[in-house]
Order: sequence, then structure tokens, then C-alpha cells
Amino acid sequence: MSVLTLAEVEALAREAHAGQCDKAGRPYAEHLAAVAEGVRSRGGSAEQIAAAWLHDAVEDGVVPDGWLATAPLTPHTKALVDAMTRRPGEILEAYATRLRATPGALLIKEADVAHNADPERLARLDPATRERLTAKYARTRELLGFPDPTT
Repeated sequence: MSVLTLAEVEALAREAHAGQCDKAGRPYAEHLAAVAEGVRSRGGSAEQIAAAWLHDAVEDGVVPDGWLATAPLTPHTKALVDAMTRRPGEILEAYATRLRATPGALLIKEADVAHNADPERLARLDPATRERLTAKYARTRELLGFPDPTT
């Protein structure tokens, strides 16, 4: 089985998330593209960029159950996507432990948190959601050792 190219992964992710919007009502593919670009600009590998495109596909249920096991991706890309997938009911500390244990996953999560916590993006949200997410992203940065962009 040959693995998908980055262009094919991007097309798959865009199609899987078609019609999905983020909390501010923007097309979800904008977030995926921003995370993939964040990974690329941080020196990420092709496998990390592919995982960035797919980082929410399993968690959001936009691919069928079991898809990742047979997906035409490298084993490392699959491991990265799996690490990025937060399980139902999983506490943040357990999720952070899995991310730290998976080589290359922290770079993807750093790009994800950077985009999610972007002040311009957060400004589009209602105050209660903005406050909740700001605290969540601050805690994630603390658990994973990411710098606080406000300091």
C-alpha cells in the first residue's frame, strides 16, 4: 500500500471536515491549514504536517471508526494522529502525557494551541467561551512546557 501524499492528505482532511465550522463560525479547514502551516514553519516533517491536517479527524468523528488503523499513512503519521486525538472523558493531564510520549507530537500540539489561542481568533467568541478556552490553553501550555506568548 502506498501512502497518501501531503496534497492528498490535505484534500482528504478538507473533504472530511467540509461543512464543519469552528466555535467562531469559520470554516474548520482554516484551522487545519493554520496548524499545518504552523508545523511547517516550525521545521516539522512531512509526517508531522500530514498529522496536522488530520489532527482532529478522529476526535471530531469525521472519519469512520477504525479508519486510522487502515489509513494509507505511515506508521509514524498514524501514531501522531492517535496521540493528538483526545479520548472522550480523558483528563488533560493524561492527554498531555501521551503527547509528551509520542516523538514529534509536541510540535503539532504547539502549532494547534498557538492557533487556537490566537487573540484575534479568541476575540470572535462570546466572553464566557473566550475565558474558558483561554484558561484551557494556558493550562495546556503549562503541562506541555510551551512558552506563554503573553510574557
